[in-house]
Amino acid sequence: MEVNPVPNDEEALFSRVDALLEKVADPLPPPAERKRLREAANLSQDEVAKTLKTRRESVGKWEAGHSEPRPPKRAAYARLLERLAARFPAPDAAPAQQETQAPETFAGPTTVASQSAASAPAATPQSEHAPRRPSSRRPAKKAAAKPAVDARFPHGPLAVLDGDGSAYGVDGIVLDCPATTVSELVEWTLRESGLGAPRLHRNGRDSDPLIVLTAAAAVKLGLPERLEGHEQRRSLRLEDGHPVLKQLTKAKWKLTQRGFGPWARVYRPAQGNQRQCVQLAVLSWDALDARSWPAVAGMAPADIARVLGIYAQRVITPRGSTAVSGLELMTALRPPTRAVQDHATGQWISGHNPGSLGTEPVDPAPPEATSEHPVVVHGGWTGGFLDEEAYQWVRDPKLLSDEECLLPFAIGLDINTAFLAAAARLVVGLSGPQYVQHPAFDKKIPGSWFVDLSGIELDPRLPSPFTPSGQRPEGPAWYQTHTVAYAQELGYNVQPVEAYLRRETGAYLDPWHDRLKTAYVDTMADLGVTKDLSDTEFLAAMERHKQTDPGLAAVLAAIKATVKGGVGKLRERPQGRHYKDGERWPALKRPTWRPDIRAAVISKARVNMHRKLANMAKMTGLYPLAVLSDCVVYPSPGASPLDFLPYAASGKPQPGGFRLGPTPGLAKLEGVQEMAWAVDLMEQGYNPARHIKGGDAVMDEGE
Repeated sequence: MEVNPVPNDEEALFSRVDALLEKVADPLPPPAERKRLREAANLSQDEVAKTLKTRRESVGKWEAGHSEPRPPKRAAYARLLERLAARFPAPDAAPAQQETQAPETFAGPTTVASQSAASAPAATPQSEHAPRRPSSRRPAKKAAAKPAVDARFPHGPLAVLDGDGSAYGVDGIVLDCPATTVSELVEWTLRESGLGAPRLHRNGRDSDPLIVLTAAAAVKLGLPERLEGHEQRRSLRLEDGHPVLKQLTKAKWKLTQRGFGPWARVYRPAQGNQRQCVQLAVLSWDALDARSWPAVAGMAPADIARVLGIYAQRVITPRGSTAVSGLELMTALRPPTRAVQDHATGQWISGHNPGSLGTEPVDPAPPEATSEHPVVVHGGWTGGFLDEEAYQWVRDPKLLSDEECLLPFAIGLDINTAFLAAAARLVVGLSGPQYVQHPAFDKKIPGSWFVDLSGIELDPRLPSPFTPSGQRPEGPAWYQTHTVAYAQELGYNVQPVEAYLRRETGAYLDPWHDRLKTAYVDTMADLGVTKDLSDTEFLAAMERHKQTDPGLAAVLAAIKATVKGGVGKLRERPQGRHYKDGERWPALKRPTWRPDIRAAVISKARVNMHRKLANMAKMTGLYPLAVLSDCVVYPSPGASPLDFLPYAASGKPQPGGFRLGPTPGLAKLEGVQEMAWAVDLMEQGYNPARHIKGGDAVMDEGE
């Protein structure tokens, strides 16, 4: 007996669609157009769902932009919509609509508030606390480039709450917030505010909404205006038994282990894939550190919302200090898990996301750890440690020539986000370390190598590339792969005695680098410092860029702090006076506690600096006076970098040396002083790079 072949799933679905219609389609139109086409054909969601063998709720989510159909249903759904579009074209007179394309995947159901916001017309108030435009007292500012609005978060990622119940959001929107307690504020934020931000990676999760509290708002909600009694800012938190904490506990809200401090996370356990979490920041408790957010805490609420909103759009919704945000950005762009199908059961389960650091912390090799780490204390390690740090070097004044001392000026050049430039295409270890004796050196393998580089003799007018002090090594020591590779690049035979190597590797920091580089370059451009400027125009633009827009200047400072702080957090040390060596501290629970990755970034940055210093000496005959992290000071015949930087006859900068420009890895003017000033500091044992900016400024050394 002849058996008819069973059609595959996609063919079966196509047949069912053909039974419902007569003709076919392909790509998916925007979510609102999907709904219009179905209603134009007088079809119900149930009919479409039954035809595609799915649930009515799924069709509703496709039409709201909350999720996308997956194969084979996607092709069949596209077929249906294209046929409907051919029969029911949009009226020519209809005004163009701004549609939102949702992410390819969706973590879970939205709140009731965001569902209603997505389905209601744009002009319809979401509740009695409808958004209103700000008053004319808010000055117009240059708007940053805006991404498409996510229908689930119509009011942006965050709001700044004032004492009168006005919640200032991005793009000038103001919401009325009726909350009088912290518990009510959290409920309002999740149910009615329409705040939040979509995930940065399809396997990640959406950003929790952020509410920033002014001093007046904090007092209105029952919080103290200021927290006193702690020497360290990181120790600030409400004392146990405070009424606000009791109120949250009664309402079944929880706090993270760091408690209710300047940055507090209030949450309930997730229900399925739906998170219930709100981030709070208290301005009067110094949530916005002036070093990372200059002058922002003193701005008007609308201006604070603008600054934080631009940062959230370009980097990430702030989740704590810029260092915390920098670290969490790594995870947001490289989520540790993804959905994988269990071949035995056919069910979708959580699995490892390739290229990520995974979900479990990995202990470092002993030389990569800090002296108080359990692998050192309990393992009895006495074999020394990696010393991959940024430069802090001053040339011996005895090595200054008379010609150099007679030059009139000392000029400081600062490398734009040097650590970020070093993170570009940086291959790091993703797995735990493996111990190897007498390994053959391989520059492609990230790890820590015990090797003697003390026999390498270089020009003493340059810092040694092998030590942060710039002094020649005194014997065998541990070095990161990039440092050893540079010794090989200089022509020396390297023979490691032992090593801790990581065989599973990847460019883990690539998406982090790319996002922060774009944020930095775009913000510089908004401040008038663009890539197409000549070097003369660039120097002029840099002199006035901070005055162009103080808010954007603060965003730029925060982006730079995010880079350095994020790298620093990879090796966060224990905090608190009660800590004892050998105890595990909270940071060790993170898969992102990776001192080896931090060492790789800093090693590459220091090697990059030395390579440029050596090239400058070859091209110009000039040697640096001092280096501090990413700042180098040179003697100069004139008061401008143009007077000593190398240029070709065509006027273009010579490759290999320092070049001026607004992108990571290029240089900008840090400061100009008299040469006699620099020599005097050097003779007293001080580093001119630390003070070249003037006003006795102290350079940021990287963390």
